[in-house]
Order: sequence, then C-alpha cells, then structure tokens
Amino acid sequence: QVQLVESGGGSVQPGGSLTLSCSASTSIAPIYAMGWYRQAPGKQRELVALIRTSTDLKYAEFAKDRCTISRDNAKNAIYLQMNNLKPEDTAVYFCHADPHGSFWFGMTTGLQYWGQGTQVNVSS
Repeated sequence: QVQLVESGGGSVQPGGSLTLSCSASTSIAPIYAMGWYRQAPGKQRELVALIRTSTDLKYAEFAKDRCTISRDNAKNAIYLQMNNLKPEDTAVYFCHADPHGSFWFGMTTGLQYWGQGTQVNVSS
C-alpha cells in the first residue's frame, strides 16, 4: 500500500508558475512509473505527465512546453513544475503511482495508487 500526498497547489494569475509535490509513504524506487493527472470541473481525469526515470518521460501535448516532471527516489517524492499557467489549467491535480507499469504501457487496469489531489486555480 502506498499513500500519496500532494502539496503545492493554490491560486495563481495567468502566466504564473507553480510547483506541485507528491510525497509517498514508502520507497518509490521500486515503483515502475509515477505521474500527474488532473481533473477539471465537469471533465474527465486526464494525464499530465508520467515519469519512469529522469530521461524516460511522457507528457500530454498541452504539458510538453510548459511542464516538467521530476522524480527523487531518495526523498520518495515526485514533482511537477508548471510554467505559463493558463485559466484552462484550473483543475485538481492528482499524483499517481503505477507499480508495475500497467498504465505506462497504455493499459487501463492494474495496480495503482492515487493521492487525494491538490487544487490549482488560475485566474486574474
């Protein structure tokens, strides 16, 4: 069982930046992939970014130029740096753990863990 706790959300003006953090209750070193998803009001949860290693990353198209995901196995944490935030980035951001790589390889079922989410609001 892995418990994930996100932090770093908040309110920011368009063009601003935020860095989200996700702390795990256990070592994340054995976890195949971790990532960030988001869910805006009235919309389905969507992928933001996944990380397996520092060089093996996946980004949603909207996140490619504005987001950076990173992973620190020593701290049992992952991060999402978001720049040039837009109002459409307003959502609850969730940390995700994919211990066996099921979701990394495109499957829709498998062992997974979610955090409780952190709210990001982008408005002027």
